[in-house]
Amino acid sequence: MIDTQRLQNAVVEILSAIGEDPERDELKATPLKVAEAYAEFFKGVGVDEKSALSDTFAAEHNDVVILKDIDFVSICEHHLLPFTGVAHIAYLPDDRVVGLGRLPRLVEIIAARPQLQENLTAQIADALESGLGTQGVVVVVQARHHCVVSRGARQPEANTITVATRGCYAEPVARAEVMALISK
Repeated sequence: MIDTQRLQNAVVEILSAIGEDPERDELKATPLKVAEAYAEFFKGVGVDEKSALSDTFAAEHNDVVILKDIDFVSICEHHLLPFTGVAHIAYLPDDRVVGLGRLPRLVEIIAARPQLQENLTAQIADALESGLGTQGVVVVVQARHHCVVSRGARQPEANTITVATRGCYAEPVARAEVMALISK
């Protein structure tokens, strides 16, 4: 549960700490706006990600399922700045599949937490593996980190790619075909 009043108080303190006047007309609404934004950014805190995978169906095949270009926004836990990107998910069903719309919901839940991209990628793979009992999972996440874009290294075009594999796709030969399909 997000404590919006506490967030608002913290934003007033931050504004004061940087030498701004929180009562200045242009800043009066800022604490509320930031609190509302944080409530949205962190709505996945405390939510069981496997709830996104609760509606499954009997698999009538055992071929790979791939959903690409799932947009997400997350917040880097080091700087509390956003990183934005896309996730690509591939899984090899065992005996259950999930509706395709549930995969973006899974990404959304996990991304809506203070997060490192490496952990985001692994958590998506782990949830699919344990939540669906898959034979294999590949998750590829490509993101632009605003801490790299706007401070420090200041590399506005830099992207980070992370990969997590589980089950049969931990083997390079099996993973290669899926990675080729994701990269198309």
